[in-house]
Amino acid sequence: MRLWTVHPRYLDPKGLVAAWREALLAQKVLLGGTKGYRHHPQLIRFQEQKNPAAALASFLVGLAEEAQNRGYHFDATKISRPHFRGQIIETHGQLLYEWKHLRSKLKQRAPELARKFQSLAEPEPHPLFRIVPGEIKSWEKR
Repeated sequence: MRLWTVHPRYLDPKGLVAAWREALLAQKVLLGGTKGYRHHPQLIRFQEQKNPAAALASFLVGLAEEAQNRGYHFDATKISRPHFRGQIIETHGQLLYEWKHLRSKLKQRAPELARKFQSLAEPEPHPLFRIVPGEIKSWEKR
């Protein structure tokens, strides 16, 4: 499971679909709909919010909006309500770590997209996240 800090515009089609499915699973976990994945490290920053499910819903909205921009149809009725108002604080180190990780994946799966973003040193974050100085998060699997 990977709930990307980077903006979904950088994901290739396969990555965007995978992010949508994984985030729907995460939503189910946070709503108590499954026993698995409850302690997955990718959920920590959502679980730290006052309303974890609402924060995850806002993450899903960002994915659905990107899908719509590309002409895809993700069923937004699957997104729980209410949505989170505000942003989750995330570190610059985490954003850059994920960017490096994503670019590596893109080289394998979508070389043309990897070339397009080759000179981009720092991506925009997903709209849910506000980036602050800091290192890679301790929950990140390296």
